[in-house]
Amino acid sequence: MTADGLPMTVPAPGLPARVRIHEVGARDGLQNEKATVPTEVKAEFVRRLAEAGLTTIEATSFVHPKWVPQLADAEQLYPLVRDLEGVELPVLVPNDRGLDRALALGARRIAVFASATESFARANLNRTVDEALAMFAPVVSRAKAEGGHVRGYLSMCFGDPWEGPVPAPQVVRACTALMDMGCDELSLGDTIGVATPGQVTALLTALNEAGVATDRIGVHFHDTYGQALANTYAALQHGVTTVDASAGGLGGCPYAKSATGNLATEDLVWMLQGLGIDTGVDLGRLVATSAWMADRLGRPSPSRTVRALSHKDPQEQ
Repeated sequence: MTADGLPMTVPAPGLPARVRIHEVGARDGLQNEKATVPTEVKAEFVRRLAEAGLTTIEATSFVHPKWVPQLADAEQLYPLVRDLEGVELPVLVPNDRGLDRALALGARRIAVFASATESFARANLNRTVDEALAMFAPVVSRAKAEGGHVRGYLSMCFGDPWEGPVPAPQVVRACTALMDMGCDELSLGDTIGVATPGQVTALLTALNEAGVATDRIGVHFHDTYGQALANTYAALQHGVTTVDASAGGLGGCPYAKSATGNLATEDLVWMLQGLGIDTGVDLGRLVATSAWMADRLGRPSPSRTVRALSHKDPQEQ
């Protein structure tokens, strides 16, 4: 560690010069909270994340409040943050109705959420994999027609709590279907955190062989078995430059009880800074933001980097 509390920078060969962090704490992180976070606190969280230098912040989800009550305030929240300068604010939409709600508020970065496995598709969407993909096709088409950018999330890419390990060809099939319907990028989800680096490399290679370019792929790792950073490093070695992370390590998955928290954005930034990879993120401001949110949630941050550095931060928490 350097005197200013930052990691010593020692670049490694063959890694990207810059990584875009797709921050998911305000959506994926807060959707799993037992208590509903006030709308103004969510808006302040997004603003603080932007001030820390994050330029892609997933703001909310336009799902039916019955399914994710913690995000029932999407219509109230999005107008409070949509004018942040230089920040993209993707929103998750589950269907045509969700897209209507998002477009009406001016959202033009849209995400859809599919599954690589039948069991999770049933649990999460009450549909088969093919039925879910068919439901998303007109959503993607209409979002693109409105000038939108569409991200396709794919969950259970490495393992499923009901089905066990997920074969790469099964994942590739769903990924290529999402790309064929017009998605601009993919996010490969290790929803229950069971992936290991060799598995990550094998899946990325299989996707390339199927015609999916690496620059269209992001990775989304959970840290259930402590593998999230190792898996991220394997993805970086393969050339991936978009990594999903959640400030403070917030989140899990309400439909997969074995899913623990997302990769903490601070832990990711610490590693990337140490490798000399540019993110544009001010680690001190990010740590202060996650410490502030942890205080609002009434518990310590799961992020090791936040715990290590927050007591050193002179800013008011």
